[in-house]
Formats: sequence, C-alpha cells, structure tokens
Amino acid sequence: MNRLTSVDRLIHLALLILAFVCSSPAPAKSLQEALDAVRDRALTNLSLQVPGLSAAAGRDGKIVWSAGFGFADLEAKKPVTSNTLFRIGSVSKPLTAAGLMLLVEQSSLDLDADIHKYLPGFPEKGHVITARQLAGHLAGIRHYRGAEFLLNKPFSSVRESLKIFENDPLLFEPGEKYSYSSYGYNLLSAVMESAAKEEFLPYMEKAVFRPLKMAATLPDHARSELPERTKFYATKPGGGFEIAPAVDNSYKWAGGGFLSTPEDLVRFGLALMKPGFLKRESLATLFKSQSTSDGKPIGYGIGWNVRVDHGHRIMMHTGGSIGGTSVLMLFPDSGTVLAMTANCTSSPFDKTNLDAVIAEFSASFARP
Repeated sequence: MNRLTSVDRLIHLALLILAFVCSSPAPAKSLQEALDAVRDRALTNLSLQVPGLSAAAGRDGKIVWSAGFGFADLEAKKPVTSNTLFRIGSVSKPLTAAGLMLLVEQSSLDLDADIHKYLPGFPEKGHVITARQLAGHLAGIRHYRGAEFLLNKPFSSVRESLKIFENDPLLFEPGEKYSYSSYGYNLLSAVMESAAKEEFLPYMEKAVFRPLKMAATLPDHARSELPERTKFYATKPGGGFEIAPAVDNSYKWAGGGFLSTPEDLVRFGLALMKPGFLKRESLATLFKSQSTSDGKPIGYGIGWNVRVDHGHRIMMHTGGSIGGTSVLMLFPDSGTVLAMTANCTSSPFDKTNLDAVIAEFSASFARP
C-alpha cells in the first residue's frame, strides 16, 4: 500500500541513525553515545506520535543496533522490544521478489513468459502479461478499490484471492505505464506457486525466511495467537490512539500480508548487499529500474524502488497497512541497511521526508 502519512520526528530519528551508524566508522564509544541520543529522542518525542516503534540498523553483514520504543499494547503497558511483531505492509513485496528470483535461478520460472504458461485458468486480457511486469507494477492490474483495504474475510488460498480482481479489465496495455498494484503481487504469487509446485507461504518459509534465519517473519494469520504480535492502532480524530479496525490480510500475502521485526528485515537486506543468497545477475535484475514500453525508466525494479542520490545508490520500500507502517532502506555503497516499523495506521513514512533522509545520508558520504 502507498497510503502513507508524515511523522517528522520519526524522520529525525532516521537521520540520526543514518548519520551515526551509516557514515564513516566511529569509535565504539562515539557510536554508543549517538545511539543513546537516538533512544532519548525516541522516548521524549516519538512516544507522543505513535504508540510503538522499533528500529534496527546493520552494516558489513551484521546488526549493529536495535531498539524498541513505546508500547506494543497501550492498555497493558507492554513495551515494544526487538522481538515485537509488526505488520510490514508492502515491505512484503521485496521479500516476495527474492523468492521470485530464486525460482528464476532454478530455471523454474521465466520472467518474460506469458503468465498463462503457469496459470492457464486466469482470464485472458487480450494482452501478454509477464511476471517481470507484475513485479514492476507495469502489468495494468488494478490496486485496492473502495473498502477492500479493510477486508476482514479469510481466504483459503492465493487462487481464491484472485477472485477479487481477476475478471476486471486491465487499466492499460501491459508495459504502457507504471501503476502501483498490490493485487499484481497476488497474481505474481499464484505464478510462483505454479512454478514452485508448492503453495506460496510454505515456499517462502523454506526458500527465503529459513535460510536467512528470519524466524520472526511470518504470515499475519488474523485468528492465530501470537504473543509477540503488537496491538494495532489508529489515531483518534481528537488526538490519542484507538484500536484499529480488525482486518484479515490473507487476501494479499505477497503484497502486504507479512509480520516481521526490523532485525529480521535488516538480516534480509544485508543478504542482498552482495552475491551469495542470490546470484550477482539476480541482484542486478532486482535493483535495475524497469522501463515502460516507450523506454521511460520508472524508478522501480523487481520489488524495490531504486534511485541514485548525489551519486550513491539507494534501494528501498515503504509499507502501510491497517495498524502498521514500515520502511526498509539499503545503502550498498556503505554496506548499510536501515529498517523501522510502527504500530499505527497514520504514522510514517511520506515521500518528502524520506527524500530528505536520503539526501542527508548521501551527503554524509562526503563528510570526513
């Protein structure tokens, strides 16, 4: 989802993390002092803006900082910890993209084949649709409409979830333009199931989460008991917070249905900083901007927003869901990953402020 709002103080927190963790190496004492300052800022400012926040940073293959702020349960005064599970919304898409590229590496899936090769029962749309187009929001599949974002109905399978949109016409001829679509990722996950000969969730657990030791990343089954899962909040019109409406995200696992922690997201990001988990060619494919059929770059690869700021590469994705928002940012030129999550619908991260974070971070490369 791209329904994101602004919390300036959270952006200030990101700036501090980036400035002290991601710039040139500092003595351990200085780094600790910087992280203490970040913690103080979160406690004195962010606690007034969101019920709970968690953040983590990694560098050179390891997690270098992680902390929780505020409450996972306001009524019980249960604090956020590094183990608190948050809804990560569309940050689920980069995870799905990694699973997709593993299938490509195994020659089980062709990114540029018509998806009807894998899903012959999907309604014909009069045009070829490819997995590459679905993964880059170029396929013309629509996004949420009306109250669909508030769905509270269980779906038994990925194939069942396609019924929400499968009979709708394409918004445009595939490749013609960029149009963000979480439902495009529903369809992509159905393609992946066919290629993997396995249901999407078990495949992701086996192929991505388990190898990367992402034990805290799992589907947000609405009716399961998960002690570490945060309560989900929305802001009240007059101020303060209330429990967000109940939703069931089983209709969109691949595009916005996972729970995770910043530490797990940092582990995932670090695994993509160099060849290993994925091949060099796969990483290049993930992080290369796709283009429309008339050759215009869209700034989105496969599951990642990609850009260059002051000569430095940045790959990132934001996520928004009912009761949760998130951001995952990769800075390959410094080997650094930053992830943040919050347990409120109307919390971070808007484009203007994230652009400011990126500009500040890029400038930090030039500092002594």
